Amino acid sequence: MFVQKPTHAAPRWKLAAALLLVYVVWGTTYFATSVVLHSMPPWWMNGLRFVLAGLVMVGLALAQGQALPTLRQWRNAAVVGGLMVFLAMNLISMAQKMGIGSGLMATVVTTMPMWLALWTHWGGERVPRTGWLGVVLGVMGALLLSLEGDFSATWMGALLAFAAPLCWSVGSYASRRMDLPAPAMAAGAQWLVGGVLAVLVALWREPVALLGQVEPRAWLAWGYLLVFGTLIALNSYLWLLQNTSAAVAGSYSFVNPAVALVVGVALGGEVLTGWVYLALPLIAAALACILYGPQVVRAWQARRIAHGAAEASAVAR
Repeated sequence: MFVQKPTHAAPRWKLAAALLLVYVVWGTTYFATSVVLHSMPPWWMNGLRFVLAGLVMVGLALAQGQALPTLRQWRNAAVVGGLMVFLAMNLISMAQKMGIGSGLMATVVTTMPMWLALWTHWGGERVPRTGWLGVVLGVMGALLLSLEGDFSATWMGALLAFAAPLCWSVGSYASRRMDLPAPAMAAGAQWLVGGVLAVLVALWREPVALLGQVEPRAWLAWGYLLVFGTLIALNSYLWLLQNTSAAVAGSYSFVNPAVALVVGVALGGEVLTGWVYLALPLIAAALACILYGPQVVRAWQARRIAHGAAEASAVAR
């Protein structure tokens, strides 16, 4: 997705409100997913969610005067939506269905920027040294994370959990290289295509009659995922990308795992064996290197140059 640099300073309260929404809402969606999965089939859960969200988003984009995608753009949206919505989101659901805790799943998803850095490098773009340091730290964190109790109990769930951010990163990279419509329309098209694919799988694997057995609590959690997790939080994130730096907008990666872990333990009774507490700081450091490393290095170099100039001026006197 093409991200424009902010052309004006947004009010601080709007920035704070948007960040709070992304931090808290996205951090709680993993627990909400676990609540839905108690009685709702996973493919129907995501299929219905993203078909409805996609239709709403396309309608909003049309109301804003954005044009419908061309055939080429629909094809590209199908590729990106297939990777990010159909595969990544459903892999997360299946992993949680197999016993991976919501907080642990949120922590695994933070490995996505590491994969994206690799695809960026292999695609011919320059990755700074701090980015590679972040990849190394992230890999170390992921290896420690794989020792956590839920992963050792279900190897298939662990495989699906780590595959989800991999698919999301490939889709994210593809979206940067492909011809897509304006951001709102692109998001709507991707959600719609990914949701339709999930519904097709649901019709094949999950009898429609199962939807009649979904508990009211699960429907409420599903509605939360649809309205807050998708329509509100994701649009807040898109607004942040246009009104602040990408690093600030991407700071949700640091906060979401902590929120998800606290909610999962407090409300879901999830038990952590301790490896996650060693892995999380490494993954946080990895994200810091990838998101903020170049800025820190430039600031340090500028300070060093200024200090050298001051010393030279003092000697000249």
